Amino acid sequence: MIISLLSSKKAIYISLALLAIISLWTGCKSVPQSENIRRLLYVASPGIRNYLEFGGHGVLVYDIDQGHSFVKRISLDGYGLNEKGEPLNIKGICAHAKTGKLYVTTTRHLICLDLNTEKVIWEKTYPEGCDRMSISPDGKIIYLPSFEKDRWYVVSGKDGSVITEIVPNSRAHNTVYGIDGKYVYLAGLGSPYLTVAETQNHTTARTIGPFSHSIRPFTVNGNQTLCFVNVNDLLGFEVGDMVSGKMIHRVEVAGYEKGAVKRHGCPSHGIGLTPNEKELWVVDGANSMVHFFDATVMPPKQMTSVALREQPGWVTFSIDGSLAWLSTGEVFDVKTHTIAAALSDEEGRMVQSEKVIEIDFKNGKPFLAGDQFGRGYITTK
Repeated sequence: MIISLLSSKKAIYISLALLAIISLWTGCKSVPQSENIRRLLYVASPGIRNYLEFGGHGVLVYDIDQGHSFVKRISLDGYGLNEKGEPLNIKGICAHAKTGKLYVTTTRHLICLDLNTEKVIWEKTYPEGCDRMSISPDGKIIYLPSFEKDRWYVVSGKDGSVITEIVPNSRAHNTVYGIDGKYVYLAGLGSPYLTVAETQNHTTARTIGPFSHSIRPFTVNGNQTLCFVNVNDLLGFEVGDMVSGKMIHRVEVAGYEKGAVKRHGCPSHGIGLTPNEKELWVVDGANSMVHFFDATVMPPKQMTSVALREQPGWVTFSIDGSLAWLSTGEVFDVKTHTIAAALSDEEGRMVQSEKVIEIDFKNGKPFLAGDQFGRGYITTK
């Protein structure tokens, strides 16, 4: 169930099973092979640090099929600012192809851009701020965590208005929509439990855990039967059974020691399943590494590791599963575990970001959008 995009000739070979899943997620019904396809990577700059060093902030765009060459910078100047007129750090990114909208959050704002005009449509602020959000398969709903406070805002993807709120009192932080859109998974910095919200009435359905510490980045498989979570004070990850609601495995990275990290305060802040769910990738801040695990066995079995140019804090995969983007700016060939490219801006300066997303265009119009989280896409009955 994998999309394979042969970018050099812009030809597309899509397995029918996964096409159904991607069609549900994006509203795309078919992908004619004769159409002109362009895959772009949208990279949100981190905010004030980028602003002070480079004199601007916004979203950088790269051509995936042209060696990740720099295409343009979409300016966010004038948006997402604090009282001093300085840009706040960007916390999350998501998009929906059918509606043609790209969203980014700062610690206070949800900003909506038009993917066709590249102009800001609207900017909203929320009483308790914003963090890393997730969008529904139809693009109508965004689950928007407050900035490490008590609640998730359930907001309209059209105008950012608040529909309702869910309040787990967990210091809201990371959010993942299941690929069928029936459930959303909510992780807070102050809780060892993963909250499961049902999306028909936007209420808490159950919790998973407890895990050994507060949950940091996490991911779920396509069937939504397993979750893989980073937790504080662990170089590695833990596994939750989402059917029984219990933690079932704790996996520590072998051969490496925990150490001091520059950001996030936990040894592993970044985890992702390849779309085919064969591998689990786990980052290692102190050792500037990414570790690969065989996810076809349980618990996942450690395989190999690769050194990175900086301390990583996130991992995201391409829609077809052939590429991985590390927050250090390095682009990996997933099959060979080798570095294929490294991101730089229009001045050749190294680019790093945890907020990246692939958006594919057909004849100049968006038709597929990826996800900032490395989720699994395999579904079986």
